[in-house]
Amino acid sequence: MMSGAKKQAANIDVRMFEDVSVLRRKWQAALRPGEVLARYEDVMLGSLGRLADHMMLLKRDHGAFAVSRTGRYAQKWLGDERWDIPIEALPPDCVTALTEAAGNAIANSRPYLATAHSMRDGMVRTYDVLALPTFSRWGGTLVGAYVNERGAQYNLLDAIFSTTDGGVIALSTIRDATSGPSDFQIVHHNQAVAKLLNLADRSLQWQRLSTFEHPLGSEVVIEQLKAAVAKNQGSQFEIESDDRNLQLGVTVFADILSLVISDVTPLKRREASFRLLFDSNPIPMWVFDLETMAFLKVNDAAVQHYGYARETFLQMKVHEIWPKDEWVSYTRLLQDIDKTCQSDRHWRHVKADGSEVCVLAYGRRLTLDHREGYLVAVVDITERRKAEARIAHMAHHDGLTDLANRALHQARLRDALEAGHALGERVAILCIDLDLFKNVNDSLGHHMGDHLLQKVADRLRSQVRGNDLAARLGGDEFAIMLAADTSPKEASDIAVRLIQALSVPYEIDGHQVVIGASIGIALSPGDGTSSEELMRNADMALYRAKQDGRGVHRFFEREMDHQAQQRREMETDLRRALAHGEFELHYQPVVDIASESISGFEALLRWRHPDKGMISPAEFIPVAEDIGLIGPLGEWVLREGCKEAANWPSEVRIAINLSPLQFRSRNLVQVVVSALANSGLPPKRLELEITESVFLAETEANIAILHQLRELGVSISLDDFGTGYSSLSYLRSFPFDKIKIDRSFVKDLAKRSDCVAIVRAISGLGRSLNITTTAEGVETTDQLDWLRAEGCNEVQGFLFSAARPAAEIEQLLLRFGAWESRAA
Repeated sequence: MMSGAKKQAANIDVRMFEDVSVLRRKWQAALRPGEVLARYEDVMLGSLGRLADHMMLLKRDHGAFAVSRTGRYAQKWLGDERWDIPIEALPPDCVTALTEAAGNAIANSRPYLATAHSMRDGMVRTYDVLALPTFSRWGGTLVGAYVNERGAQYNLLDAIFSTTDGGVIALSTIRDATSGPSDFQIVHHNQAVAKLLNLADRSLQWQRLSTFEHPLGSEVVIEQLKAAVAKNQGSQFEIESDDRNLQLGVTVFADILSLVISDVTPLKRREASFRLLFDSNPIPMWVFDLETMAFLKVNDAAVQHYGYARETFLQMKVHEIWPKDEWVSYTRLLQDIDKTCQSDRHWRHVKADGSEVCVLAYGRRLTLDHREGYLVAVVDITERRKAEARIAHMAHHDGLTDLANRALHQARLRDALEAGHALGERVAILCIDLDLFKNVNDSLGHHMGDHLLQKVADRLRSQVRGNDLAARLGGDEFAIMLAADTSPKEASDIAVRLIQALSVPYEIDGHQVVIGASIGIALSPGDGTSSEELMRNADMALYRAKQDGRGVHRFFEREMDHQAQQRREMETDLRRALAHGEFELHYQPVVDIASESISGFEALLRWRHPDKGMISPAEFIPVAEDIGLIGPLGEWVLREGCKEAANWPSEVRIAINLSPLQFRSRNLVQVVVSALANSGLPPKRLELEITESVFLAETEANIAILHQLRELGVSISLDDFGTGYSSLSYLRSFPFDKIKIDRSFVKDLAKRSDCVAIVRAISGLGRSLNITTTAEGVETTDQLDWLRAEGCNEVQGFLFSAARPAAEIEQLLLRFGAWESRAA
């Protein structure tokens, strides 16, 4: 039958394996499609039950791990109850296990199960450490680590080095007046003595040795004790008792002797146990002679791990497994070690095949076969060191391109600026943004975009020299630091070469991809003396380069800083404007050509700034999109527009423009339903205008939203038709109710035959597909006549009216007769 201890160990093992399986399944279940790592909130938050006591949360800080949170069992294992501490503050065995497990989990983006050996106070315990890599929006990459003891623990030091409890007797010397010591009297002894001598405890105290009917009272023993007193020098000898051998150690303190009795039989059993634990231990171990440095014993694990035959091993000396460049330093270290050693130093060892490994060494002095030796156990941490190196590299390099990341770039830039300031030299920063990269992602997919970024990185690497540094800052943004003293002309020449190099077509998976690059340049100290200031100004120069047509480079100018301040001011004002009700809607009539009556109004957003007056939508709409305000702003437009349209005649519709960014929130349908419900406006009177950019990203999801809106009864109109590069495909993707002809074609309708041809083609397309066509920007009667002749259905523009406030809608409707028809 299994003992209680073994049953408990078995239960621990079974439960541990169940825990590991549960956590692995929980991690796999939390892994969302398209994501590499499961989210922290899905794995680590929620009900973990008793597993929470065994969990630790690790986070990376500047390339190193830190312990953020710990459960009660984990705290006991770590020997530390503190939170938010660097991993280096923990015991080395814990650091080794956690770093290996977390490093491999992050490197492979999968849960990783590691085995940890811990030896504290002589107790050897084996633990399983499961690392679960996760990603959190607020904490980046986080690792949840589960730890639990595997099976029973054992006391290695006791098993290898300890002897049985010895009997201790204190003897007083009895002297004759003439002949010196004649006998010895027991004045004190421990409990082990009676057991060792098989005598009753009470028969020992105050007895003389010569009265014993036991080998301890023999003449031989008494003579040995007399000699020790006479010489005032201890000794050691053995006697036989029954079927046992007893070893006696004598220490002399004047007339008082200490006699230590040890049973040799248990000692021999311990030697057998030592051989068992030594030879069968999975950890490589050996014993070497402290004087000759020769190997005395090696276990099977050492033979297998190092690759030397046992006979060869036993003919070698310790220094032969050290690299030659470490012989002197390692020999000095061995001379300085104490009786025990748990080294936190990394030792380099050479295996039989010449390869090097990195190990941690643990040792203890001992006597083997009457020779002073040193027992050593080693833990190979070569893979852990490689993992640490990989983690350190990952912490400072971009995972996709292997260029320096933003953190390394900023650190190197700070160093270069300090050195440049001391030497009076300039440092240049080139901020690079890829032109047309978004089109590659949207048309060919993110996989192709990733390949393209890797090839761009290769070309950037080929352009840097010396201490210059190429980095990827994120997305399609790159930077090159020119650390050597750089003149404006040199920086300009390099920028030209970079633009040329990056603009050469790329061959990727059978596709020829053409992109370009825009570059902003800033030079210290004139454009900034800190890394933050220099990068900010280079980024402003890049923004100007993109404004100036892309494919060019621009140097930072102080006027750019002024413009940036204006932009920041507008961002602040925009956030305040919505809360303070500074926005209003104006409405431009849409006229039906056949009936010459108003068929609807297009709602146009206006911003009446309290200090600056009316601000054009062309100025603030892009800013609102950039800062994430377009969602609530668009929702306000829908509510306000529907509420106003509910007061118009029943046949008059309202058209409201949607930003492509409004589709990202995925609640657009609910917003439209709410606006219609609150206003009471019938869905058939609402027309939503979109541009083809809605189809450039997440096309399937956006088309699904458009179908949901159309099922409500809302009309969908395609605005600015004909200005994109693939508009006809969109007409096949979705059954639009209306297409709007861009004002750029209407403007020159009477002057250019190509404009006439385009309008004719769009109108014909609309008739064929049963789609209403509306022309924008009509300003003259000639333009109106041309549009009527080409079969256009609706028009809008200054010829009829500019956009007007809601208060003037009734007058417009009266002018076109719609209000009277409502009254009728």
